Amino acid sequence: MYTAVRNLLFRLNPEASHELSLECIGAGERLGITRLLSKVPDDPVEVMGLTFPNPIGLAAGLDKNGDYFNALGSLGFGFVEIGTITPLSQPGNPRPRLFRLTGNNAIINRMGFNNKGVEHLVNQVKTRRYDGVLGINIGKNAKTPVENALNDYRVCLRKVYAWADYITVNVSSPNTPGLRNLQFGESLTELLGGIKREQRKLAQEQERYVPIAVKIAPDMTESEIASVAETLLALEIDAVIATNTTIGREGVETDPQHTEAGGLSGAPVRDKSTAVIAALAKVLGGRIPIIGVGGIDSADAAVEKIAAGASLVQIYSGFIYKGPALIKECAEAVAAYRRNHPKS
Repeated sequence: MYTAVRNLLFRLNPEASHELSLECIGAGERLGITRLLSKVPDDPVEVMGLTFPNPIGLAAGLDKNGDYFNALGSLGFGFVEIGTITPLSQPGNPRPRLFRLTGNNAIINRMGFNNKGVEHLVNQVKTRRYDGVLGINIGKNAKTPVENALNDYRVCLRKVYAWADYITVNVSSPNTPGLRNLQFGESLTELLGGIKREQRKLAQEQERYVPIAVKIAPDMTESEIASVAETLLALEIDAVIATNTTIGREGVETDPQHTEAGGLSGAPVRDKSTAVIAALAKVLGGRIPIIGVGGIDSADAAVEKIAAGASLVQIYSGFIYKGPALIKECAEAVAAYRRNHPKS
Protein backbone atom coordinates (compact mmCIF):
# COMPACT_ATOMS: atom_id res chain seq x y z
CA MET A 1 0.00 0.00 0.00
CA TYR A 2 2.73 2.44 0.94
CA THR A 3 4.41 1.96 -2.44
CA ALA A 4 1.27 3.22 -4.18
CA VAL A 5 1.03 6.23 -1.83
CA ARG A 6 4.71 6.97 -2.30
CA ASN A 7 4.39 6.88 -6.08
CA LEU A 8 1.65 9.50 -5.90
CA LEU A 9 3.63 11.68 -3.49
CA PHE A 10 6.75 11.41 -5.64
CA ARG A 11 4.86 13.08 -8.49
CA LEU A 12 5.05 16.29 -6.43
CA ASN A 13 8.26 18.21 -5.93
CA PRO A 14 10.16 16.84 -2.93
CA GLU A 15 9.49 19.70 -0.52
CA ALA A 16 5.77 19.81 -1.33
CA SER A 17 5.44 16.04 -0.86
CA HIS A 18 7.37 16.30 2.42
CA GLU A 19 4.92 18.86 3.78
CA LEU A 20 1.87 16.96 2.53
CA SER A 21 3.14 13.70 4.03
CA LEU A 22 3.51 15.29 7.45
CA GLU A 23 0.01 16.74 7.22
CA CYS A 24 -1.36 13.30 6.34
CA ILE A 25 0.46 11.67 9.26
CA GLY A 26 -0.89 14.36 11.56
CA ALA A 27 -4.42 13.73 10.32
CA GLY A 28 -3.87 9.99 10.70
CA GLU A 29 -2.99 10.41 14.37
CA ARG A 30 -6.06 12.55 15.01
CA LEU A 31 -8.23 9.84 13.45
CA GLY A 32 -6.48 7.07 15.37
CA ILE A 33 -5.13 5.47 12.21
CA THR A 34 -1.38 5.73 12.79
CA ARG A 35 -1.35 3.39 15.77
CA LEU A 36 -2.95 0.70 13.63
CA LEU A 37 -0.26 0.98 10.95
CA SER A 38 2.74 -0.07 12.96
CA LYS A 39 2.48 -2.33 15.99
CA VAL A 40 6.11 -2.31 17.06
CA PRO A 41 7.17 -4.81 19.76
CA ASP A 42 8.50 -3.52 23.07
CA ASP A 43 12.25 -3.96 23.30
CA PRO A 44 13.42 -1.56 26.04
CA VAL A 45 17.02 -0.42 26.04
CA GLU A 46 18.82 1.80 28.56
CA VAL A 47 21.00 4.48 26.97
CA MET A 48 22.20 7.80 28.47
CA GLY A 49 20.25 6.96 31.63
CA LEU A 50 17.02 6.93 29.62
CA THR A 51 14.71 4.01 28.87
CA PHE A 52 13.91 3.75 25.17
CA PRO A 53 10.78 1.64 24.41
CA ASN A 54 12.63 0.24 21.41
CA PRO A 55 15.95 1.19 19.77
CA ILE A 56 14.52 2.56 16.49
CA GLY A 57 14.31 6.34 16.27
CA LEU A 58 13.50 9.06 13.78
CA ALA A 59 16.46 11.26 12.89
CA ALA A 60 16.33 15.04 13.08
CA GLY A 61 15.34 16.97 9.97
CA LEU A 62 11.96 15.47 9.17
CA ASP A 63 10.13 17.51 11.82
CA LYS A 64 12.23 20.62 12.24
CA ASN A 65 9.72 22.64 14.25
CA GLY A 66 8.11 20.04 16.50
CA ASP A 67 4.80 20.37 14.65
CA TYR A 68 4.32 16.63 14.03
CA PHE A 69 6.38 14.69 16.59
CA ASN A 70 3.31 13.38 18.42
CA ALA A 71 1.94 11.92 15.19
CA LEU A 72 5.29 10.58 14.03
CA GLY A 73 5.88 8.98 17.41
CA SER A 74 2.55 7.19 17.21
CA LEU A 75 3.89 5.15 14.27
CA GLY A 76 5.97 3.13 16.72
CA PHE A 77 9.29 4.94 17.03
CA GLY A 78 11.10 4.34 20.29
CA PHE A 79 12.41 7.89 20.09
CA VAL A 80 11.89 10.92 17.91
CA GLU A 81 14.44 13.69 17.40
CA ILE A 82 13.11 17.06 16.27
CA GLY A 83 14.98 20.08 14.86
CA THR A 84 17.51 21.29 13.94
CA ILE A 85 16.25 24.41 15.67
CA THR A 86 18.02 27.78 15.91
CA PRO A 87 17.48 30.73 18.28
CA LEU A 88 15.72 32.83 15.63
CA SER A 89 13.50 31.71 12.77
CA GLN A 90 15.20 31.61 9.39
CA PRO A 91 14.04 30.71 5.87
CA GLY A 92 16.96 28.46 4.99
CA ASN A 93 18.48 28.28 1.54
CA PRO A 94 16.64 29.22 -1.67
CA ARG A 95 14.44 26.62 -3.36
CA PRO A 96 14.86 24.11 -4.91
CA ARG A 97 16.90 22.64 -2.08
CA LEU A 98 15.68 19.04 -1.82
CA PHE A 99 16.32 16.39 -4.48
CA ARG A 100 15.37 12.72 -4.78
CA LEU A 101 17.82 10.30 -6.36
CA THR A 102 15.21 7.57 -6.66
CA GLY A 103 17.41 5.10 -8.51
CA ASN A 104 19.70 5.06 -5.50
CA ASN A 105 17.12 5.40 -2.68
CA ALA A 106 18.90 8.61 -1.77
CA ILE A 107 18.23 12.28 -1.09
CA ILE A 108 20.33 15.42 -1.44
CA ASN A 109 19.31 18.37 0.68
CA ARG A 110 20.66 21.85 1.22
CA MET A 111 17.81 23.07 3.43
CA GLY A 112 20.03 25.29 5.57
CA PHE A 113 18.33 24.89 8.96
CA ASN A 114 15.02 26.38 7.80
CA ASN A 115 12.87 26.60 10.94
CA LYS A 116 10.42 28.76 12.88
CA GLY A 117 12.77 29.43 15.79
CA VAL A 118 13.21 27.88 19.21
CA GLU A 119 10.24 29.65 20.83
CA HIS A 120 7.85 28.04 18.35
CA LEU A 121 9.32 24.58 18.93
CA VAL A 122 9.05 24.93 22.71
CA ASN A 123 5.39 25.91 22.42
CA GLN A 124 4.78 22.81 20.29
CA VAL A 125 6.59 20.51 22.71
CA LYS A 126 4.36 21.74 25.53
CA THR A 127 1.52 19.83 23.80
CA ARG A 128 3.42 16.54 24.12
CA ARG A 129 1.37 13.35 24.00
CA TYR A 130 4.15 11.09 22.72
CA ASP A 131 5.37 8.80 25.50
CA GLY A 132 8.62 7.68 23.87
CA VAL A 133 11.95 9.49 24.22
CA LEU A 134 12.09 12.99 22.72
CA GLY A 135 15.36 14.47 21.48
CA ILE A 136 15.79 18.09 20.41
CA ASN A 137 18.53 18.96 17.92
CA ILE A 138 20.03 22.46 18.21
CA GLY A 139 22.20 24.57 15.91
CA LYS A 140 23.28 28.11 15.13
CA ASN A 141 21.65 30.73 12.93
CA ALA A 142 23.24 31.16 9.51
CA LYS A 143 23.97 34.83 10.18
CA THR A 144 25.80 34.10 13.43
CA PRO A 145 29.59 34.09 12.90
CA VAL A 146 31.18 30.74 13.68
CA GLU A 147 33.27 32.36 16.41
CA ASN A 148 30.02 33.30 18.19
CA ALA A 149 28.32 29.92 17.68
CA LEU A 150 28.45 28.99 21.35
CA ASN A 151 26.06 31.83 22.18
CA ASP A 152 23.42 30.39 19.83
CA TYR A 153 23.80 26.89 21.21
CA ARG A 154 23.48 28.22 24.76
CA VAL A 155 20.29 30.10 23.90
CA CYS A 156 18.71 26.98 22.45
CA LEU A 157 19.97 24.80 25.29
CA ARG A 158 18.36 27.05 27.89
CA LYS A 159 15.07 27.23 26.02
CA VAL A 160 14.63 23.50 25.37
CA TYR A 161 16.26 22.00 28.46
CA ALA A 162 13.08 21.62 30.50
CA TRP A 163 11.25 19.92 27.63
CA ALA A 164 13.80 17.53 26.12
CA ASP A 165 14.74 14.01 27.17
CA TYR A 166 18.08 14.53 25.45
CA ILE A 167 19.60 17.36 23.39
CA THR A 168 21.73 16.97 20.28
CA VAL A 169 24.40 19.47 19.29
CA ASN A 170 24.55 19.60 15.49
CA VAL A 171 28.03 20.55 14.32
CA SER A 172 27.98 18.49 11.15
CA SER A 173 25.45 19.83 8.68
CA PRO A 174 27.17 20.74 5.40
CA ASN A 175 24.53 23.37 4.61
CA THR A 176 25.49 26.10 7.11
CA PRO A 177 28.78 27.74 6.07
CA GLY A 178 31.62 27.04 8.48
CA LEU A 179 29.59 24.80 10.78
CA ARG A 180 31.62 21.65 10.17
CA ASN A 181 34.77 23.47 11.25
CA LEU A 182 33.40 23.26 14.78
CA GLN A 183 33.95 19.47 14.77
CA PHE A 184 37.71 19.66 15.11
CA GLY A 185 40.46 20.58 17.54
CA GLU A 186 40.24 23.59 19.80
CA SER A 187 36.99 24.76 18.19
CA LEU A 188 35.22 21.56 19.25
CA THR A 189 36.73 21.64 22.73
CA GLU A 190 35.68 25.26 23.32
CA LEU A 191 32.18 24.74 21.97
CA LEU A 192 31.41 21.53 23.83
CA GLY A 193 33.15 22.75 26.97
CA GLY A 194 30.85 25.77 27.02
CA ILE A 195 27.81 23.61 26.37
CA LYS A 196 28.75 21.20 29.17
CA ARG A 197 29.16 24.09 31.62
CA GLU A 198 25.69 25.33 30.67
CA GLN A 199 24.28 21.81 31.00
CA ARG A 200 25.67 21.45 34.53
CA LYS A 201 24.27 24.84 35.50
CA LEU A 202 20.81 23.98 34.17
CA ALA A 203 20.88 20.55 35.79
CA GLN A 204 21.52 22.16 39.15
CA GLU A 205 18.86 24.84 38.67
CA GLN A 206 16.18 22.46 37.41
CA GLU A 207 17.24 19.41 39.45
CA ARG A 208 17.14 17.32 36.29
CA TYR A 209 20.01 16.05 34.17
CA VAL A 210 19.35 16.12 30.42
CA PRO A 211 21.99 14.23 28.38
CA ILE A 212 23.90 15.89 25.56
CA ALA A 213 24.64 14.09 22.29
CA VAL A 214 26.89 15.36 19.50
CA LYS A 215 26.12 14.63 15.85
CA ILE A 216 29.17 14.22 13.61
CA ALA A 217 29.81 13.98 9.88
CA PRO A 218 30.84 10.85 7.96
CA ASP A 219 33.53 12.67 5.99
CA MET A 220 36.43 12.20 8.39
CA THR A 221 39.62 10.21 8.39
CA GLU A 222 40.25 7.58 11.06
CA SER A 223 42.64 9.92 12.85
CA GLU A 224 40.04 12.69 12.84
CA ILE A 225 37.42 10.30 14.20
CA ALA A 226 39.81 9.23 16.96
CA SER A 227 40.52 12.86 17.83
CA VAL A 228 36.82 13.68 18.05
CA ALA A 229 36.22 10.60 20.19
CA GLU A 230 38.97 11.61 22.61
CA THR A 231 37.44 15.08 22.93
CA LEU A 232 34.01 13.62 23.65
CA LEU A 233 35.52 11.40 26.34
CA ALA A 234 37.49 14.23 27.92
CA LEU A 235 34.43 16.46 28.13
CA GLU A 236 32.11 13.66 29.33
CA ILE A 237 29.65 14.03 26.46
CA ASP A 238 26.73 11.66 26.96
CA ALA A 239 26.40 10.20 23.43
CA VAL A 240 27.55 10.59 19.83
CA ILE A 241 25.32 10.35 16.76
CA ALA A 242 27.06 8.96 13.70
CA THR A 243 26.46 10.21 11.14
CA ASN A 244 25.02 13.23 9.41
CA THR A 245 24.79 13.52 5.62
CA THR A 246 27.88 13.27 3.41
CA ILE A 247 29.35 15.75 0.97
CA GLY A 248 30.68 12.79 -1.03
CA ARG A 249 28.90 11.45 -4.10
CA GLU A 250 30.22 7.90 -4.25
CA GLY A 251 27.67 5.53 -5.72
CA VAL A 252 25.37 8.16 -7.24
CA GLU A 253 27.55 9.51 -10.02
CA THR A 254 25.19 8.31 -12.76
CA ASP A 255 22.20 10.23 -11.39
CA PRO A 256 21.72 13.54 -13.23
CA GLN A 257 21.13 15.34 -9.92
CA HIS A 258 24.30 14.12 -8.23
CA THR A 259 26.03 17.45 -8.86
CA GLU A 260 23.50 19.35 -6.75
CA ALA A 261 25.12 20.95 -3.71
CA GLY A 262 24.12 19.68 -0.28
CA GLY A 263 24.30 16.66 1.96
CA LEU A 264 23.64 13.18 0.57
CA SER A 265 21.61 10.74 2.67
CA GLY A 266 20.10 7.33 2.07
CA ALA A 267 21.41 3.99 0.88
CA PRO A 268 24.74 5.29 -0.58
CA VAL A 269 25.80 6.51 2.89
CA ARG A 270 25.27 3.14 4.57
CA ASP A 271 28.83 1.80 4.42
CA LYS A 272 30.45 5.15 5.18
CA SER A 273 28.39 5.74 8.32
CA THR A 274 28.88 2.16 9.51
CA ALA A 275 32.64 2.56 9.14
CA VAL A 276 32.54 5.69 11.31
CA ILE A 277 30.52 3.84 13.96
CA ALA A 278 33.05 1.00 14.01
CA ALA A 279 35.97 3.44 14.28
CA LEU A 280 34.25 5.33 17.11
CA ALA A 281 33.45 2.11 18.95
CA LYS A 282 37.10 1.08 18.80
CA VAL A 283 38.21 4.29 20.56
CA LEU A 284 35.26 4.77 22.90
CA GLY A 285 35.20 1.18 24.13
CA GLY A 286 31.63 1.46 25.37
CA ARG A 287 32.33 4.51 27.55
CA ILE A 288 30.04 6.70 25.43
CA PRO A 289 27.03 5.22 23.60
CA ILE A 290 26.71 5.59 19.84
CA ILE A 291 23.49 6.29 17.96
CA GLY A 292 23.82 4.99 14.41
CA VAL A 293 22.21 6.67 11.43
CA GLY A 294 22.86 6.63 7.70
CA GLY A 295 21.47 4.43 4.94
CA ILE A 296 19.16 2.32 7.09
CA ASP A 297 16.49 1.18 4.65
CA SER A 298 16.20 -2.46 5.71
CA ALA A 299 16.30 -4.70 8.76
CA ASP A 300 19.79 -5.87 7.77
CA ALA A 301 21.05 -2.30 7.61
CA ALA A 302 19.74 -1.59 11.12
CA VAL A 303 21.36 -4.72 12.56
CA GLU A 304 24.61 -3.82 10.80
CA LYS A 305 24.77 -0.55 12.76
CA ILE A 306 24.15 -2.33 16.07
CA ALA A 307 26.79 -4.94 15.24
CA ALA A 308 29.28 -2.16 14.46
CA GLY A 309 28.83 -0.68 17.93
CA ALA A 310 25.65 1.42 18.00
CA SER A 311 23.24 1.14 20.92
CA LEU A 312 20.37 2.81 19.06
CA VAL A 313 19.64 3.61 15.41
CA GLN A 314 17.76 6.35 13.60
CA ILE A 315 16.09 6.30 10.19
CA TYR A 316 15.24 9.15 7.83
CA SER A 317 15.61 8.61 4.08
CA GLY A 318 14.75 4.93 4.46
CA PHE A 319 11.51 5.95 6.15
CA ILE A 320 10.66 8.15 3.17
CA TYR A 321 11.37 5.40 0.66
CA LYS A 322 10.03 2.40 2.61
CA GLY A 323 7.34 3.87 4.85
CA PRO A 324 6.19 3.06 8.42
CA ALA A 325 6.60 -0.71 7.97
CA LEU A 326 10.37 -0.15 8.13
CA ILE A 327 10.10 0.77 11.83
CA LYS A 328 8.66 -2.61 12.80
CA GLU A 329 11.01 -4.53 10.50
CA CYS A 330 14.06 -2.87 12.03
CA ALA A 331 12.77 -3.19 15.60
CA GLU A 332 12.11 -6.92 15.22
CA ALA A 333 15.47 -7.57 13.60
CA VAL A 334 17.42 -5.60 16.21
CA ALA A 335 15.50 -7.31 19.04
CA ALA A 336 16.41 -10.72 17.59
CA TYR A 337 20.05 -9.69 17.21
CA ARG A 338 20.20 -8.44 20.78
CA ARG A 339 18.71 -11.70 22.10
CA ASN A 340 21.41 -13.65 20.29
CA HIS A 341 24.15 -11.19 21.22
CA PRO A 342 23.28 -10.08 24.78
CA LYS A 343 26.47 -8.05 25.20
CA SER A 344 25.62 -5.84 22.18
